[in-house]
Amino acid sequence: MEKFVVHGPCRLEGEVYISGAKNAAVAILPATLLVKGKCHLENVPDISDIRAYCKILESLGSKIEYISKNELIIDNSGVTSAIASYELTSKFRASYYLLGALIGRFDKVQIGLPGGCKLGARPIDQHIKALKKLGAKVVVRNGNVYASKTEPLKGANIFFDVVSVGSTMNAILAATLSEGTTVIENVAKEPHIVDLANFLNSMGAKIKGAGTDTIKITGVKELTQKSSYSIIPDQIETGTFMVAAAATKGDVLIKNCIPKHMEPITAKLIEAGAQVDEFESSIRVTMDKRPTSISIKTMPYPGFPTDMQPQMSILLALGDSTGTIVETIWESRFQYTDELAKMGADISAHGSTAIFRGVEQLYGAPVKAHDLRAGAAMIIAGLVAEGDTEVSDIHHIQRGYENIVEKFSKLGAKIDCITVEDKDE
Repeated sequence: MEKFVVHGPCRLEGEVYISGAKNAAVAILPATLLVKGKCHLENVPDISDIRAYCKILESLGSKIEYISKNELIIDNSGVTSAIASYELTSKFRASYYLLGALIGRFDKVQIGLPGGCKLGARPIDQHIKALKKLGAKVVVRNGNVYASKTEPLKGANIFFDVVSVGSTMNAILAATLSEGTTVIENVAKEPHIVDLANFLNSMGAKIKGAGTDTIKITGVKELTQKSSYSIIPDQIETGTFMVAAAATKGDVLIKNCIPKHMEPITAKLIEAGAQVDEFESSIRVTMDKRPTSISIKTMPYPGFPTDMQPQMSILLALGDSTGTIVETIWESRFQYTDELAKMGADISAHGSTAIFRGVEQLYGAPVKAHDLRAGAAMIIAGLVAEGDTEVSDIHHIQRGYENIVEKFSKLGAKIDCITVEDKDE
């Protein structure tokens, strides 16, 4: 079992290069299944979720050529199976995108129910609703999802009861090769949804409105990859380094990012007292004082992202008065507050609200990464804390951050990755 040991405190300074977006890549990889040929992808993040997805694709018959760790050629001409094993799909949540992609290509599909971070109930009812509207039959039984069709999927009007990134993605995937026109309303608008639509359009799909409240898809008979496609930079990795720069009173230039995507995070950092300078594809964050306590409410994009609230909590924990976070997306996202309390944070978390009474200093302690983003928050907490912070369950962090130790180390952090004996073995 591996742990991170963060030696604090430190001040981050220098430049960091952002990797490809995890949340875009985990939708674009299954989207390649809609092509009966080769797809050339660039800026693919080298993280455990992507490696797991590649194993799933290979189990279905895909041939994957690694040009480099961040560049792949996926050949799906030999894919004959539409059955994805539970053993593979249960390891991470985004495996449900296989449903929309595979039912677009095959008549019968079976995938194991997805797993992932334990952030609360993640029903797939809206995914199923979309597929049924398009003409598929879907049942959930014995830990598997079965989808089938007796004739080609047909365009339909779909209105989601709640805004859902996953449901929006799956509906786009399923409707791309359907007959007729599909109109999807009350959709999610995150940057990775736009990236999925752009990827599909680059191969001949006809998708309009991604990034707005309504998406219109005119079905096409086939897709053909004509050139390479580069995945967008990771919005959440960018935000993580922005917060880390501010929390450590540092000076960091974050390169290969899209400043427009960062606006809700930038606004809150400025409110907390940081200076944020935006350039064409980079952002510089500097800070030289104790954070001003602020209030945050997570919302679907373009609101403040739920995936950034654990990292931002470090600024609130060190704030000059009392701040609050209201979580509207996941009911179990405040598990990490118990870990911060071990480090001296003064936090009261009840239901969907956490109240942070700012303290002047955090102190190193053994803590756990409850999920991917909470794990990143523990690293930031360790960077500002006095003494050593041991972060366990780092497999969560490795799901979504490429070379995170190396990137922080180049900015002046002192982080060791150590192997310890697992007492449960």
